[in-house]
Amino acid sequence: MSQRAEYISKMETQLEKLNEKMSSLESGAQEAKEEARQTYKEEMGKLRAKSKTALAKLEEIKASTEDSWETMVGDMEKMHDALTHSFFSLFQIPTGGAAEKSSKPGHADAASKT
Repeated sequence: MSQRAEYISKMETQLEKLNEKMSSLESGAQEAKEEARQTYKEEMGKLRAKSKTALAKLEEIKASTEDSWETMVGDMEKMHDALTHSFFSLFQIPTGGAAEKSSKPGHADAASKT
C-alpha cells in the first residue's frame, strides 16, 4: 500500500471514529435539560461543520495525484487537529497528553487514541 493510500485510510478511520463519538454523544444529549441541550446543539453544529470541512479536504487528497497529495497533508492535519481539539474540549474528555506525530506525511495518529 502506498504512503498516500495509508494516509487516506488512517484519516478516514480517525474521522469516522470522531463522527461515531459525536453521534453517540448526541443521543445522550436528548436527556439533558433544555438550556444545556440548546448549547449542546450549537456546539455540535460547529463540530459537524468542521468534520464536513475535514472530509472535503480528505476527498481532495483522494482525488490528487501521487505526486501532489503530500502538499495537502499540512492543511488536512490542521483541520483534523482542530476538530479533535474542539471535540475533546467540548466534552472535557482527557486525551492522555499530546498526540505524537511523525514529521513524515502518512503517519498521522492524532485521533488513534479516540
